[in-house]
Amino acid sequence: DVQLVESGGGSVEAGGSLRLACEHSGVGGRYCVGWLRQGQGKDREVVASMDDLNYVTYADSVKGRFTISKDDAKNTLYLQMDSLKPEDSAKYYCAAKRGWCSWSSGDFNYWGQGTQVTVS
Repeated sequence: DVQLVESGGGSVEAGGSLRLACEHSGVGGRYCVGWLRQGQGKDREVVASMDDLNYVTYADSVKGRFTISKDDAKNTLYLQMDSLKPEDSAKYYCAAKRGWCSWSSGDFNYWGQGTQVTVS
C-alpha cells in the first residue's frame, strides 16, 4: 500500500524560499513521484516529477526556481522552492504513479494530503 505524507508548507514573502518534503512508502519498481499543486480556482497541475531513473521534469513556470530531489535511503522526496512568487500560492501535493511520469495530474494514482504554500 502506497502512503505519502507531505510537510514543510507555510507562508513566505515573495522572493523567499521553502522546502517541502514527502515521506513515502510502498513505492517501488518502475515509478514516478512528483509534486503537483492546485491554486484557488485553478486546475491541479504537475510542478515537477522524477522517475526511478532520476529523470526530472519541471513545469515551465517553475524552471530555474524549483528543484526536485529525493533521498532513497530515507524514502523522501523534496521540493526546494526559491524566488517564490504570489502565483506559486497553492496547495501542494506529493503524488506517485506506476511507470513513466506524466503531465496529467489524473494519471497519478496515489496522493498525499497536501500542504499549503502561501506567498504574499
